[in-house]
Amino acid sequence: MTSPLVLQAFQFGKQRIELYVPDPVHVQQKFLQQIKEAPSIASPYWSQVWPAALSLSQFLVDHSHLVQNKKVLELAAGLGLPSLVAAAYANNVYCTDYLPEAIEVINRTIAYNQFNNVGTGLLNWNELPENITADVLLLSDINYEPASFDVLFSVLQRFVNQGTTIILSTPQRIMAKPFVGRLLPWCIQQEEITVQENIRTTVMVFRGQ
Repeated sequence: MTSPLVLQAFQFGKQRIELYVPDPVHVQQKFLQQIKEAPSIASPYWSQVWPAALSLSQFLVDHSHLVQNKKVLELAAGLGLPSLVAAAYANNVYCTDYLPEAIEVINRTIAYNQFNNVGTGLLNWNELPENITADVLLLSDINYEPASFDVLFSVLQRFVNQGTTIILSTPQRIMAKPFVGRLLPWCIQQEEITVQENIRTTVMVFRGQ
């Protein structure tokens, strides 16, 4: 990671976590040099904490029994905030992303906070290992690209069939409604959480019947 890192503090009830975040100005300058064809994107998605990650983190604190003493997996973790919140309750947490840069920053945060029950790894949901399992799967703001919805649905169906509890936080995007609708038969809990200047996200819990 060539971008400078800054520590950012997050508070959820009594739980406080300091998270390493790439300096946004440096990341933006570097990213815009690399991605000339997409000038509307100011920075790589993984390099900031999105509202959906905040709402998922708050939900985990409010409903810690869902991850208490569990084996937790987070896919497309970005900077990994929900994983680190879950670590206060879970038996172990496997925090993953498909980008090495993200994992490098997460590892810095884990070391700084001295977590001893959090591991990291490179995982792409398009190429998940056959033997990967979890009691609880965490996902935040992953349903933003319609071209990926079919593959993502297959991934979630696979975990549901394994008996995994899936906790998904998602912004209320119109384009994602058909995808979310396919998941509703598995939904056992749903809650709206407001974060960051009245930005609302929905947290949904899925489990096979």
